[in-house]
Amino acid sequence: MTDEEQYIRPDVKAFVAALASIGSKPISELSLEEARGGYLALHAMGDRPPRELAVIRDLACPGPGGEIPVRLYDARETRQAGPVIVFYHGGGYVIGDLESHHNLCTEIAAQMDLPVVAVDYRRAPEHPFPAAVDDCEAAARWAASSPPELARPATGLVLMGDSAGGNASIVTAQALAENAAAVPVVLQVPLFPLATDIADCASLDVFAEGFILTKAAVEFFDVAYAADRSDPRATPILGDIAASPPTVLVTAGLDPIRDSGRAYGGALATAGVEMVFLEMKGLTHSFTNLRLAIPSAQTDLERVFAAMKLMLNTNSGGAT
Repeated sequence: MTDEEQYIRPDVKAFVAALASIGSKPISELSLEEARGGYLALHAMGDRPPRELAVIRDLACPGPGGEIPVRLYDARETRQAGPVIVFYHGGGYVIGDLESHHNLCTEIAAQMDLPVVAVDYRRAPEHPFPAAVDDCEAAARWAASSPPELARPATGLVLMGDSAGGNASIVTAQALAENAAAVPVVLQVPLFPLATDIADCASLDVFAEGFILTKAAVEFFDVAYAADRSDPRATPILGDIAASPPTVLVTAGLDPIRDSGRAYGGALATAGVEMVFLEMKGLTHSFTNLRLAIPSAQTDLERVFAAMKLMLNTNSGGAT
């Protein structure tokens, strides 16, 4: 491990020290309700306030297990046809929901000046694999169909998500490459995703404790989600990488699952997929939702937006 790879930013160091001083229980010792509540509380404490937007509207779309709650964000009340961002929240497919990522979604909508559809997919352990990714695919197909509830004709989809949501964005892009939706996926944006089997992540041991996400939490989520790791819908690096859309791939230097994102980036490069790869040095997992507690993370999120705009302008004729 090089000095650069071990680098921790001063604001990150202060925040993780503050969390350590609280002395909270490991997730494996919490009830499901406590774990979900703690995740909400962490983001409420650590993230910037939400942006004011012209449109924040709760909707629902049809799914394989019943209606899927979704939330529409848009900086404009009306707009012409263009790309629609479909966002999948993180939380190991176990914790997290529309509220845990509300502030982040308002930031995405404001900075990208595109509509964002956030998806409240079914969670494990109540609904184990593949319920979550089935919902994610269904929601993407719904958004692609330009449903009247959105009142915004879609010309393409941007599939975006953090952590488990990053996994979902890749899995959904592969599903839509195999069986096309009404409009194409013009960009995927997996943020610190798990794309490989966790057993293949050396970083899981390097950053096992003390950096927001722990090895124990990753293993807890893995057991709860109960995925078949030989299935590309769980481990998308096993899928058709060459069919991937243009990609903005983001990892964090101090993330236990960092090496999974790196491996996926290597597979994309080998397959010749157009890609921007950003590794945020000195940052932890979930930095996108900790921009108040870790102020430097805001600049890194804006780097992601700049890369997204570059890729969309390159591939969509200046659609943004």
